[in-house]
Amino acid sequence: MTPITALIADDEPLLRERLRSHLAQLWPELHLTGDARNGAEALELFEQHQPQIVFLDIHMPGLNGIETAKALARRAHLVFVTAYEQYALQAFEQGAIDYLVKPIDAERLADTVQRLQRQLAAPFQTNQTLDAALDLLAGRLEQRIPPRRWLQWIKASVGNSVRLIPVEQVSFLRAEEKYTLVTWDEGEALIRKSIRELVEELDPERFVQVHRSAIVNLGYVTEVVRGVNETAELHLRGRKEVLPVSRSYLHHFRQM
Repeated sequence: MTPITALIADDEPLLRERLRSHLAQLWPELHLTGDARNGAEALELFEQHQPQIVFLDIHMPGLNGIETAKALARRAHLVFVTAYEQYALQAFEQGAIDYLVKPIDAERLADTVQRLQRQLAAPFQTNQTLDAALDLLAGRLEQRIPPRRWLQWIKASVGNSVRLIPVEQVSFLRAEEKYTLVTWDEGEALIRKSIRELVEELDPERFVQVHRSAIVNLGYVTEVVRGVNETAELHLRGRKEVLPVSRSYLHHFRQM
């Protein structure tokens, strides 16, 4: 018999451990394919393992749980994990999404497990109210979170000096062994900050991760060329490089 698989996405290690422990007791047959610390990691792990269930924290750095759920395109049963029950309750009551409230309560999780087992025993059906519920959740989330101050300058060593590079002039960033290569209008430089750190500090309306090792400034993208197996290549203004887009991040360009 093929095992039922699930993925946990939450930026709190203790929450992930607590949820794993409860699930091991309540549903020992469930196979957890991995843990993700943010939405981008969750999408990458989902594409690798294709789990039937995804436990998603709503509040995650970078790509939050709601944006991640939209990118999954209804390919899994979703269970949101939230610290704010009341503001999201209306969306959950539509029946499109199940939810757990932090800290995880074993009795509430047992009810969720039973619902998931019933759903998995029946043919998978597309939930027509899911998109509306996600839009409602996104609106509630925006009301609760104050505007965030995104990174405006990147400090980089160029020769014997330190340059302050305005982020609006950065075309893309790419991991280079222990460093990250920053390319901007006036040249290139290496910094020690990782792609994982940068994707959480840059404005997601302007910068998106397109590969495990690359972030692009959407303002520099001139052409998106679709490839095989739901991949793509990006051509950039003023650059000869062509950036690959992996399947996990192709959703950024479906509307372009």
